[in-house]
Amino acid sequence: MAQGTNQCPRQCRLAGAEVSFEKNHRSRLQAGGQRRASSLGRRFVGQFENGGNIRGMHDQDSSVDYVALKAAIRDTGQRLGFSAIGVARADPGPAVGYLRAWLAEGMHGTMDYMARHAELRAHPTELQPGTLTVISAALDYLPHTATVDDPARAAVSRYAQGRDYHKVIRSRLQKLADAIAALIGPFGYRVFSDSAPVMEVEFARQAGLGWRGKHTLLLSQQGSWRFLGEIYTDLLLPPDTPVAEHCGTCTACIDACPTGAIVAPYRVDARRCVSYLTIELDGAIPEAFRPLLGNRIYGCDDCQLCCPWNRFARLGDPEFTPRQGLDSATLIELFAWTETQFNDRLAGNPIRRIGHERWLRNIAVAIGNGPATVDAKKALKSQADHPSPVVREHVAWAQARLAQA
Repeated sequence: MAQGTNQCPRQCRLAGAEVSFEKNHRSRLQAGGQRRASSLGRRFVGQFENGGNIRGMHDQDSSVDYVALKAAIRDTGQRLGFSAIGVARADPGPAVGYLRAWLAEGMHGTMDYMARHAELRAHPTELQPGTLTVISAALDYLPHTATVDDPARAAVSRYAQGRDYHKVIRSRLQKLADAIAALIGPFGYRVFSDSAPVMEVEFARQAGLGWRGKHTLLLSQQGSWRFLGEIYTDLLLPPDTPVAEHCGTCTACIDACPTGAIVAPYRVDARRCVSYLTIELDGAIPEAFRPLLGNRIYGCDDCQLCCPWNRFARLGDPEFTPRQGLDSATLIELFAWTETQFNDRLAGNPIRRIGHERWLRNIAVAIGNGPATVDAKKALKSQADHPSPVVREHVAWAQARLAQA
């Protein structure tokens, strides 16, 4: 779960934050901050052994100019590399009802944590006491515009080809929080980056960063190749206005889904989704879906590749530049990685968390969906006696499939 690291007292200013507010923002805020400096000790509530996060409660009766502070937060966020910053009230509203209905239909599959933590999603104050506001941030990640059309090459979702986004976003949000504390003193907050029960798309929508596409991802006029992160805070910042939706009658994402996982506009059955099948699902992939995976070994980008709005997407942050040839490697090359090589080469990459067994499972299916070459058959044979029964079963399936080709 993403946590804020130790907060910096007001006296240390921006040490370690690596960013600064412009002087005009500081001048509008500093008067109230100077008056509060003497009361810093009284407002510093305590320390919590939760990821090392030290939280201070912010005095809502202070003379902070929240309009100016919000502008400063947005400017600083942009200097940190975020594509957009917005503010929403910490109330997910009707989206909670849709989440509960989705869970009741079992569309979350084996992701039990979705149901187990549903109320934490519904009530932000249960996750971070005192939360009034959500600062939502977006970060572009599109590493390139190439597609993998060769069935002998591995198709890895673009978001996972470079550095682990959890760490990148969490680090930058922490720097943003440090910069805020340097101006106004300690305040209650917690940072998140897709690793806690947060309704991030809904809050981003409310914060004006985009609208929810029919594939359920956040979509904007700059496309959907964006990561999201949040700061839950007790600062009463003025909320932004949501933007209008611009999907119209388009059904490109629904039509493009290789497994029919987008069962209706704004409804995804995770049990059918390639990302779920290759990442979240433990054990065997249902045989009915295996041929539909093609050469996709980790995630799927099809519903984004076809979206008309992504014609306007720009290349993302350099942190997400492909590593270890994940944008160009062949299936056979990746299938040959030992467990040690898998762990070493994917250190700092989100793929590492699925483990070597699922990695081999997924690639075995992809090889079985590819050309029946001598090298492909040889690669499968090399793992036919793997210690994992899951790997062995998927290898056997792939061998039988190539034998019929």
